[in-house]
Amino acid sequence: MSFPDKKYEIILLGATGYTGKYCAEHIVKNLPTDLRWAVAGRNESKLSALVDHIKALNTDRREPGIEIGSLSPEDLDALVKKTKLLISTVGPFHKYGSPVVEACARNGTHYVDSTGETPWVLEMINKYHDIAQANNAIEIIPECGIESACSDMMTYVAVSLIREKLKVGVKDVTATNSVLTSLPSGGTLATAFGVFDHYGIAQLIESSKPYALSPVQGHKDEPVPLITRLSGVRYVPDLGTLTTGLAAGVNTSLVQRTWGLLDRGNFYGQNFRYKEYSTARNSFTGLVSHLVIIFGTVLLAIPPVRWLAKMVVHQPGEGPTKESTAKDRVEFRAIATADTEDSQRAIAECGYNGSAYDFTGVLMAEAAISILRDGNETPARKIGGGVLTPATLGEAYVDRLRNVGVVLEASMLAH
Repeated sequence: MSFPDKKYEIILLGATGYTGKYCAEHIVKNLPTDLRWAVAGRNESKLSALVDHIKALNTDRREPGIEIGSLSPEDLDALVKKTKLLISTVGPFHKYGSPVVEACARNGTHYVDSTGETPWVLEMINKYHDIAQANNAIEIIPECGIESACSDMMTYVAVSLIREKLKVGVKDVTATNSVLTSLPSGGTLATAFGVFDHYGIAQLIESSKPYALSPVQGHKDEPVPLITRLSGVRYVPDLGTLTTGLAAGVNTSLVQRTWGLLDRGNFYGQNFRYKEYSTARNSFTGLVSHLVIIFGTVLLAIPPVRWLAKMVVHQPGEGPTKESTAKDRVEFRAIATADTEDSQRAIAECGYNGSAYDFTGVLMAEAAISILRDGNETPARKIGGGVLTPATLGEAYVDRLRNVGVVLEASMLAH
């Protein structure tokens, strides 16, 4: 799509926050040097200090602009009209994100964020998908961080390989976050607490269904043995011992939305199912992890427990130091099974040497430049815009991620 002349190509909103700083650093070090961009927020002195910091990272880069404003409708309208695309790291998104998405949808501005709040994403789809499609077919891509771009892109490359090699769809993808060493930031913890404060149990249950975000309803999952349901532990060939994954529900609903958006399920396959877990060292540690997640979730549903937890954790804007995350790594793996009689399989990997928040900054920045610079090459353009997913950016986004050090590969397994 074409834009009238705008002052910027990208504005990064929330640039001085914990994740926002990582995103700003990646833009400076890796995106095209002719990029016209700006950082935005409420505190001019913090933004100026950030600009001074990132200028030293790449002296060939044009200096970003600084835009000051609040989240009022008037300020947001003025802000998004200045740019082709807005990246937002301002969370919790159920608390601060809705007016930002509304402003982008109404004013024809592309949008990318780092949310992992499925109930909020469902709200945004219901409210703004049609508006975004009607208003210049803009692309609104939430969950473009560690939740849930890694799962989404890994599934996309696995399905694409099977389509290329076997000319068939996929009936099953089983995934696991095999390595995830990063500790949560204050913003992540505030979001987890806030979701329980903001949404009722009925809303949380509805949004946790596998196809809650999909425009097409898929098949019900196959029955799971009682012992597996109680323990959370299972063994999957080539993936090992798996247990309940903390972000599995969030990632599953996003991947299933991609399934429904790409040719109404026909590209992935009409029998497609996605399941995600977490890697465990053995069955005992898998059982302990499962129970911690189950009981932890129950405890977070109790308001006094949330109040106490907020007193002792990192506050929003804070997080692990760069020194403490220097050896962090993110790695997801998946097995995709072809929809054939002999059930041929592919193995896929998505990995990055760095913290989950560094990786999130990479994922958002590269998605933004793909939207802006990859023309009509993406499935997102063929869909006609709307509230989409990272994988709808297609091979162009895959290539950009590989070019900045992300491992995103798939290969067929012997059978």
